[in-house]
This record gives sequence, C-alpha cells and structure tokens, in this order.
Amino acid sequence: MIKRYELIVFDWDGTLMDSEDRIVACIQFAADAADLPVPTPQAAREIIGLGLDEAIRRLFPTSDDHESARLVEAYREHWLGDEIAPAAMFAGAHELIAGLHRAGRLLAVATGKSRRGLDKALDDSGLSDFFHATRCADEAFSKPHPKMLQDILTDLGTDAAAAVMVGDTEFDMQMARSAGVDSVGVAHGVHEADRLNAQGAILCFDDLFQLSDWLKTPAGPIDREA
Repeated sequence: MIKRYELIVFDWDGTLMDSEDRIVACIQFAADAADLPVPTPQAAREIIGLGLDEAIRRLFPTSDDHESARLVEAYREHWLGDEIAPAAMFAGAHELIAGLHRAGRLLAVATGKSRRGLDKALDDSGLSDFFHATRCADEAFSKPHPKMLQDILTDLGTDAAAAVMVGDTEFDMQMARSAGVDSVGVAHGVHEADRLNAQGAILCFDDLFQLSDWLKTPAGPIDREA
C-alpha cells in the first residue's frame, strides 16, 4: 500500500534556515554577557533544536533562575539585533515550500524558536503565507516532547498517520516518534544522518533538492504496516 502525506511539518533552524553559526554565536555572546563560561561551538551546536529554556538548562545545569533569565534576555537581544550576520535560507527552501503549497499540501512549522523569533523569520523569508499552522517552544513543551506536533495535528484536523515531520536533529525524530508521526531527516543541519536514522527517520536526504523530489511525487513511501 502506498501512502501520500497530507501534512508536512518542518523544523525551521537547520532544516529550512541555515542558522547554525548564528545560533552558536548568539549562545556564546549571551554566556559572555551573563558572566558565565562560554560553551564551545560543539557544545552549543548540540542544543540547537531545543526550546531556549531547555537549551539553557542543558548547557548550564548549575545556573540559578536569575542567571538563566539573564542568558535568555542576552540571547534574544543578540538574535534580534544586527551585531551578527543574519542567517540565510538553505538553497531550494523557497522553491520547496512554494511548490508544496501549489500542490495542495498542508504545511506547518514546529520549532524550538520563540513565537517572536519565528514570526520574524517567516516575515524576513517571505514564507508566512504558505504555512497553515505553526507552533513554537514558548507555546508548548520543548522538543522532544510531542506536544507541538500534537497541537498541529489537532489544529489542522489531521491524523498522525497522514503527517510527516522533516527535521535536522534527533530531537525532531524523537518528537515525531512520540507523536506517532513518520519522520525524515535532512543531513545539512546539526545532526548527521546516522543519528537521525537511529532515532527513527524513515529516510534521510542530503539537501532540500533531494527532499523536494521525494515529497512532490504523487506516491509517498510504502506504508510500513501494509
């Protein structure tokens, strides 16, 4: 039996937007501004995809509430400022989203970004009008908890079996698995293909052009329960 997904849910950072370097720089700037040890680039990369509060808990487990609040404020100040070069969309992102929209697919975003951060990214990218639903980490539990995906499924009246999650981190794959949603990975982001596959990705693509070729075909993957 062949299955065609009605709903495609995208992660944002590392999946559609090439924002890894900017996120790492903002984390390091924020730590320095809060007089806390500055994490290495690799340590900062490991928490990309999580909500900011959860990311801070993992990076700075001994920080108190006051220090965490300073980190959050400093991070947001740097992210929304112009001291660090803005992040660009990955090649093929605009064409992929526009093409899926024209094909009548339901599209959504489930991201570790804040609502303010995602709205700015959507506006800057020109993709706001293509998505039917979005959910951010300050509106639900952080990944890998399934709440964001569950909310999107409810909002769009879609069964989990008719949806697929597209992401670049193991947190995306874990969230999808907990929600009963298929997941596919893109390996141009934070976590390599082996990590994505180990957490349940049914397929992993090198870039958005490969993903686009797969998603735009009339038939989706073979139903694993058939």
